[in-house]
Amino acid sequence: MSKKLAEKAGLIRLPDAPAAAASAPSVAPVRQAALDARSRTAPGTMAAFLGTQSAAIREAEELRQKVQQFDGALPVRKLDPRQVKSSRWANRSEASFSTKDFDDLKEEIKSANGNVQPIKVRPIKGVADEYELVYGHRRHRACLQLGLPVLALVADELQDAELFTEMERENRQRKDLGAYEQGLMYARALDAGLFSSNRRLADAIGRDLGDVGKALALARLPKEVVDAFASPLDIQFRFAKPLTDEFERDPDGLVLRAREIAKLKPRPSAKDVLANLLNKSPAEQESKVTQLAKGGVQVATVERSKKGALSIQIPGGLEPQKELKLLKLMRELLGADT
Repeated sequence: MSKKLAEKAGLIRLPDAPAAAASAPSVAPVRQAALDARSRTAPGTMAAFLGTQSAAIREAEELRQKVQQFDGALPVRKLDPRQVKSSRWANRSEASFSTKDFDDLKEEIKSANGNVQPIKVRPIKGVADEYELVYGHRRHRACLQLGLPVLALVADELQDAELFTEMERENRQRKDLGAYEQGLMYARALDAGLFSSNRRLADAIGRDLGDVGKALALARLPKEVVDAFASPLDIQFRFAKPLTDEFERDPDGLVLRAREIAKLKPRPSAKDVLANLLNKSPAEQESKVTQLAKGGVQVATVERSKKGALSIQIPGGLEPQKELKLLKLMRELLGADT
């Protein structure tokens, strides 16, 4: 067998001589040649291009992944507040925009150059570039008065019942939202047929049925009764039953008293307004106990009952001269003969 045939058959292994290694062709040029050949093909050309654009591609991919995180989320836009209109379900009375809380909110938005917490809106069908408020009425009003763009979540698809529910749940968390305001909102929803009953409405918004009933009772009161209070925000849930009962008992008298109260300046406190509407004195509304002390020791108690009766208790009694002086003073105050 010849040497060449033996080499091909693997029977003879040539020694790894330095000279042979030096004369052997380099692998690097072969690999580069293969890469050059590949680069001349369409896939190769693209691969080479992507290699030179790696930084831009990586950045684009990072952005794509960030966008995917917000897939399905509502778009946030800065809108001209004049493009945003109040909803017919709005439960904010004008009194809500003249409180110290609103002034503080307005100042905060001014310092931040806009509202940080977005409002929520939906496009008005058939009207280009106009939106209806879902919630965030005070933030919107503040931006409108300040002349600042308003940051808003835009919900393209939102039905009336969904809008009402979201507005009610969000606004109810605000501490200055009054019972009367809530009642107005509930009454509008029921009158418009959004819900078939008080119970359906209460279930939809996750509210106690009794609270819904009280709020509705306040909303159904005559306007004169509401105007008797310095602000609708002063009307409380607990006023619902006594005012409703009084309206059923004496509707004309209640309205007449309400008109007279509305003329008073300054307007009485909400408690006193309620008492006058019910044709009762404040003393008839609640009992009151006043304790007198001297040197940290109780010396007398003055108690006024719900019906206005006064009683004075002096545990240690009085010296004869002081007792006579007290009796004289009481005769003068009461106009008593003896």
